[in-house]
Amino acid sequence: MTNQTKYCIGLVIFPGMTQLDMTGPYQVFSMMPDTRVLLLWKTLEPVTTSEGMTILPAVTFNDCPSLDVLCVPGGAIGQVEMMQDAEMLEFLRQQGKTAKYVTSVCTGSLILAAAGLLQGYRAACHWAFRDQLAMLLKLEPKELLSIAIELQVAA
Repeated sequence: MTNQTKYCIGLVIFPGMTQLDMTGPYQVFSMMPDTRVLLLWKTLEPVTTSEGMTILPAVTFNDCPSLDVLCVPGGAIGQVEMMQDAEMLEFLRQQGKTAKYVTSVCTGSLILAAAGLLQGYRAACHWAFRDQLAMLLKLEPKELLSIAIELQVAA
């Protein structure tokens, strides 16, 4: 048996993100065999979450390989700045072109929508941000609610 990496998964981290939105998926992804999980940010400087936890990125946007899975966590307030951050949005667009799966947790979907990566796709987010996501996707909020109900029932 070899230790070759089959899957490369990138979790984008950013100041003000919700720690659990990153560490939950990280724990699950890291248990997958033959998988490399990378914490990504603009620099290798520590990133502070909305809860005050400091997390170290492993790879910069510039040095990031092509990803099989791109995952964007949410943030109570951190996502607002990221929705307007040109470097973040361009990185997501570039990786989104080749990633097999582009996904998010909670309000991370707002960042993906701001990058234009959710057009034509069904999406969901935390209920308190449903109106903002609907506005970004040019949908009626009730359309997102029905998606959230479907996802909850399917789980």
